[in-house]
Amino acid sequence: MLDSVLMGVIMLLLGYAGYRTKSLSKSGAIAAAVVGYAIYLGFHFKGLLILGVFFATSSYWSKYKSEAKEKMEEKLAKGGARDWRQVFANGGAAALFSILYYFDNSPIWLIGFVVSLASANSDTWASEIGSLSKKAPLCIRTFKRVEKGTSGAVSGLGTIAALLGSLLISLISVWIFNFDLLLGSIVFLFGFFGNVVDTLVGAFYQQLFRCKKCGFETEKRMHCGQPTMRIKGISFIENDMVNFLSGLISAIIAMWVFHFFFPL
Repeated sequence: MLDSVLMGVIMLLLGYAGYRTKSLSKSGAIAAAVVGYAIYLGFHFKGLLILGVFFATSSYWSKYKSEAKEKMEEKLAKGGARDWRQVFANGGAAALFSILYYFDNSPIWLIGFVVSLASANSDTWASEIGSLSKKAPLCIRTFKRVEKGTSGAVSGLGTIAALLGSLLISLISVWIFNFDLLLGSIVFLFGFFGNVVDTLVGAFYQQLFRCKKCGFETEKRMHCGQPTMRIKGISFIENDMVNFLSGLISAIIAMWVFHFFFPL
């Protein structure tokens, strides 16, 4: 009991540190503490290590050459410090699987946990590193070159980054959870698959708005001091929802594949 209370305090302090370094907003700091504590309950320090790798690397890449991403940030719904929606979008599925593992020590929840974070890491690396590509990305819906930061667009650099982001989480999983080659491959492949799902949903179903004043296309509901007009997508499908769904879907499919090869 004392260990759990102490860990709760530590999670709050880490969330506060994220807020002080401007990686997290106030709501994001609280959400990060909740997610961290939930992961500690199920997977203890091993789970926190994987979560830490995701958070540290994603924060690094989001700040890397940030001056070159300023125009892209105007297009995105959010940028800079992560709020509670972004934290739960990337870590909510992992926290859910960890809590399920806490009540039922089935390895299938471990697979879901690791794949959801591999998916989040893959997507984050693709977005943050891919935005530095010298060539404009290709929209998979129209097959035309579009502005950097457009959801549903891909680039060669971003694809390589997505593969490496998923690979990093899978390698750490092999190391700390003693996964064999097949399990490590499942984590790697479905972590990258989560990024593919994110791209597809972003291209066809995510909301896109146009500023009524300047005509700029953005994910933001406000631009130039006035409400924007929705020109594409489903009303509740915004970037955070896309991130959450892509991680959850890839994890569920990976769990099914795991159950097929390793029936419980």
